[in-house]
Amino acid sequence: MIRPMSRSDKSFVMELIAATDFFRPEEVEVAEELIDIYLTHPDQKDYDVVVIESDEHEVAGYLTWGGTAMAVGTYDLYWMAVSPHHQGHGYGRQLVAWLEARVKELGGRLIIIETSSSPKYEPTRRFYLGLKYREIARIPDYYQDGDDRVIYIKRMD
Repeated sequence: MIRPMSRSDKSFVMELIAATDFFRPEEVEVAEELIDIYLTHPDQKDYDVVVIESDEHEVAGYLTWGGTAMAVGTYDLYWMAVSPHHQGHGYGRQLVAWLEARVKELGGRLIIIETSSSPKYEPTRRFYLGLKYREIARIPDYYQDGDDRVIYIKRMD
């Protein structure tokens, strides 16, 4: 089940983000900042956060997304993580499929996803390519020397 994140989910989401061992401490802080904005400012329109529950009703993953500022019909997938215990069971695919369906409902035309070129993120890049996202740009040395920003898109039409 995919549903809006609630305050009671926050500790589980923060634990699963840390457990993935993919994010640097400053990245975890930004993820938490976006979650806090979503949870404490319900009228804001920049970030939406959903969680996916396992069959055992555990929070298995989460996704932060929102409309791209200054663009019409363009949406960003900002953050997504699935707990290591639940990886490989299709939860990430379900989250992205949910996002794509939601963007289509909203009349959206484009989803943008950005990630790292570091070897650690190779499975992540393969994941997005497998979902028919297309790499359209790389910004060399963006995150640090030797670690490019890789940008993927998928049109919804």
